[in-house]
Amino acid sequence: MAANARFPREVRLRKRAQFLDVQAHGRRVSSFRFIMLSCRREDDGEMRLGITVSRRVGNAAQRNRIKRLVREAFRRERAGWPKGLDVVMIAREPARDATLADVTEELRGLLRRVHGS
Repeated sequence: MAANARFPREVRLRKRAQFLDVQAHGRRVSSFRFIMLSCRREDDGEMRLGITVSRRVGNAAQRNRIKRLVREAFRRERAGWPKGLDVVMIAREPARDATLADVTEELRGLLRRVHGS
């Protein structure tokens, strides 16, 4: 696996405080399948991603599938995205039926809307 195709710890939001910081200080945009919260960090490091999928969206297998799709879309596209950005993706119910192409397209569109990239 190529180094840029991985999803290492440095590019993940892992702690509750990180998620809450993005929620408190970030911008919110939404699409049909997702809500995106994003905010700039002080440093100019890699873009970090956090994913939230509630039980309302589906059973455990469906929720895990959605998270895998979002991670894969992020991995494939992250080279062209802004640095120093924290992003939280919140899945909505229609995300259950999404394909990788759908998720990638919505992720690109949301990032363009929120940061003009």
